[in-house]
Amino acid sequence: MHYLPSSARYRHMSYRRCGKSGLRLPALSLGLWHNFGHVDVLETSRKMLRLAFDSGITHFDLANNYGPPPGSAEENFGKIFREDFGGYRDELIISTKAGYTMWEGPYGDWGSKKYLVASLEQSLKRMGLAYVDIFYHHRPDPETPLEETMRTLDLIVRQGKALYVGISNYKAPEAARAFSILRDLGTPCLIHQPRYSMMDRWVEEGLLDLLGKEGVGCIPFSPLAQGLLTDKYLGGIPSDSRVAKPHGFLKEAQLTETKLNAVRSLADIAAERGQTLAQMALSWILKDQRVTSVLVGASKPEQLTDSLRCLDNVTFSQQELSLIDEILARANG
Repeated sequence: MHYLPSSARYRHMSYRRCGKSGLRLPALSLGLWHNFGHVDVLETSRKMLRLAFDSGITHFDLANNYGPPPGSAEENFGKIFREDFGGYRDELIISTKAGYTMWEGPYGDWGSKKYLVASLEQSLKRMGLAYVDIFYHHRPDPETPLEETMRTLDLIVRQGKALYVGISNYKAPEAARAFSILRDLGTPCLIHQPRYSMMDRWVEEGLLDLLGKEGVGCIPFSPLAQGLLTDKYLGGIPSDSRVAKPHGFLKEAQLTETKLNAVRSLADIAAERGQTLAQMALSWILKDQRVTSVLVGASKPEQLTDSLRCLDNVTFSQQELSLIDEILARANG
């Protein structure tokens, strides 16, 4: 069936300025990290992409190694894009990344010019695109000089293969160096993509302050701690959950009783706010105006619908914040 997007798709989504750039991103963006690979049902992926766009989500986030297998998320996205979204390219922000192992040999990993240029060429072919809107270096390379990696990002923009560049998984000191190099090259860093959730708050130790100071956007991933910050695991491990999948990143050993008790307490606060725990976890990140957008993942359309409702309430009382901090402190020992 031919897809016709909702005419009301921009009415209810809020959009935030990305750092000091001219670009605005939706408060929620859809990440294709899991659930869009060849091991997943293509038509379910299609339904989620359609629902996202109908709801005002204009940003779809990928990487060369997303799947599984690696590359399959880009392939599947490319197929759906051609069939459903080809006429709406200029309404979309499509991002991809390179920095993790993608192919065998010394040139398929990390941050060399050889790898980054080749990887983006492969990504563009898989997706059937002439350019991506944002190209990220996915993680710092301890051996390749940072100058080489950043010069390559600058080159990719000048070649027209990406409109903007970003970095992911960089700690504050190395991020500051990257920002300085890119600024001197004339291609400022648009955005940083760190892991951030109620259960994982390392970005509060300098990185968020740096992003605010430098005028760089922030788009956290894993805001639900791979599903821990939901009610999914309070009654056991569902057969279709990430913990139950061999390629999932959340492991059963991480579901300690201490953390599950914290999740139950957080769920009680969420209920008092009229939210699910997942909705509150997303709202909690969006309360900080230094955060441009939050990457959400979903395995079914209903999960995405639930996440979108977080936008109904992104404000917290000081009492709520203090209580949440107390619960998280106990969970982390």
